[in-house]
Amino acid sequence: MNPLLGIGLKVLSSLSFTLMSAGIKLVSAKFPTGELVFFRSAFALVPLLLWLGWRGELIDAVRTNNILGHARRGVIGSTGMFCGFVGLSYLPLPDAISIGYTAPLIVVILAALVLKETVRVYRWTAVAIGFVGVLIMLSPHFKSSMLVNGFAGDSAAIGAIFALVGACCAAGATVEVRRLITTEKTGAVVFYFSMLTTLLGLSTIVLGWNVPTLTDFCILVGVGIMGGLGQILLTQSYRYADASLVAPFEYTTMVWAILIGWFVFGELPVPAVLIGSSIVIGSGLFVIWREHRLGLERRRANAAAPPRAT
Repeated sequence: MNPLLGIGLKVLSSLSFTLMSAGIKLVSAKFPTGELVFFRSAFALVPLLLWLGWRGELIDAVRTNNILGHARRGVIGSTGMFCGFVGLSYLPLPDAISIGYTAPLIVVILAALVLKETVRVYRWTAVAIGFVGVLIMLSPHFKSSMLVNGFAGDSAAIGAIFALVGACCAAGATVEVRRLITTEKTGAVVFYFSMLTTLLGLSTIVLGWNVPTLTDFCILVGVGIMGGLGQILLTQSYRYADASLVAPFEYTTMVWAILIGWFVFGELPVPAVLIGSSIVIGSGLFVIWREHRLGLERRRANAAAPPRAT
């Protein structure tokens, strides 16, 4: 265990994913979403396969006992990626990142409904408060006139809706991963997701793709590599430190998003987004802390339990 190294890897992972999102935003107006998904997933396989080969885990990446589970996770995750990329194309980078913070709150709900986990009043309260923050974040992107005219032509509202659906799908994918890791290796979970998403992105070529310039091609390849590196760094961070210590540093993505949004896109989040995201982050941190406390209680209970007779 090396907590400082684990935290450092998690922060670098957050930076990698934010750079990936910034790259998507840079070229999103030039290419259809399916093409973006293809490049993101296909070139993420490059660092992933090199890493698995270096660790001698390539066989584990293709060995599976639950191909249907991988398919479910792939479809849900791919849908979330499509929606998230659409949201990025319409929203400022910090806004899109902030709405993504909704996912951990939705995971709590799905864990109770799908995984039948026991969720007590503390976490339900945190989720309720977090969704108040979500409403505050979304408020700048919606106008009262939409009640009459609908969403047509309002790019900010469309982007916010897609980003929120993407967060819901990310939460669903997380629940599927929780199911998968009971029987599957980490390499297999990441490999099959990347492969399926690559194929789904490639299938959209029949709808028409655009030929990238050399500069755009380099950005698209960089997007994929950043995504793959982010996944590797994320996985390694949990090898060196407890999840409860590392997980809160996911929210450093907001720092990176604000800096990149400001210097690259000339965008700054409005006060409502900052206030709402702070509430959501606070709720998420409480959920993480509560999960940590419950984990400690379970370990103490198991340690105190008398051994089974054999």
